[in-house]
Amino acid sequence: MALLKVENATMQFGGLTAVKDFNLEINEGEIVSLIGPNGAGKTTAFNMITNVYTPTKGKIIFNNIDITGMRQDIITQNGIARTFQNIRLFNDLSVLDNVLIANHVHIKSNFIETMLKLPKYKREEKHMVEKSISLLKELGLEDLKNEKASSLPYGKQRKLEIARALATNPKLLLLDEPAAGMNPTETDELTEFIKEIKEKFKLSIFMIEHHMNMVMGLSDKIQVFEYGITIAKGTPTEIQNDKKVIEAYLGVSEDD
Repeated sequence: MALLKVENATMQFGGLTAVKDFNLEINEGEIVSLIGPNGAGKTTAFNMITNVYTPTKGKIIFNNIDITGMRQDIITQNGIARTFQNIRLFNDLSVLDNVLIANHVHIKSNFIETMLKLPKYKREEKHMVEKSISLLKELGLEDLKNEKASSLPYGKQRKLEIARALATNPKLLLLDEPAAGMNPTETDELTEFIKEIKEKFKLSIFMIEHHMNMVMGLSDKIQVFEYGITIAKGTPTEIQNDKKVIEAYLGVSEDD
């Protein structure tokens, strides 16, 4: 049974159709990649799943719950977390504080208990700090917990953004071009990092990425977009040999 199922999701902006009849299934433990040229509609597909945009039509089913149009914080509480192509950290806050903020999505204390720091909130706060430090330790970032996020090297900032997403306890992690701006060494390190967190945190992963070595090395399944339409889907081997995909990426016609 699919953990995530997207059924005929379409996103229109006025007269422009950015994504048309998008269908997707991701099973537990799978890594699925969405690839395609710039402007193909890949990030729009992510945004429909996380309700940055509510689909014009179609459904998003996650863990047997219809999350179409659901508030973003409720979607996060249900087990979907994401990162962004352009890293979105709280640059003036510490590494630890960045992760702590993500933990608040599961806080049970009400407004009064939180504002007055009543015992229930203090217990939750203590647990959040312990949990955040433990997470940073697991990801090799504990020594940096008091550093400002803006002071970290680019690769560490990307790992911190992923750590913040993991702090929400996701079942499904959406990674929007995680290797963007990275050199080959950093990309290789990130590839291994993603493999490790998938196993350690028992994740399913949906990824947009342009680095084909990374996509082919990580993915169980690949889906290819062109102008908001799926033109191919299959295993890495099937995608590598698909004539439509070769034409879309290389501009080579089947008849050439």
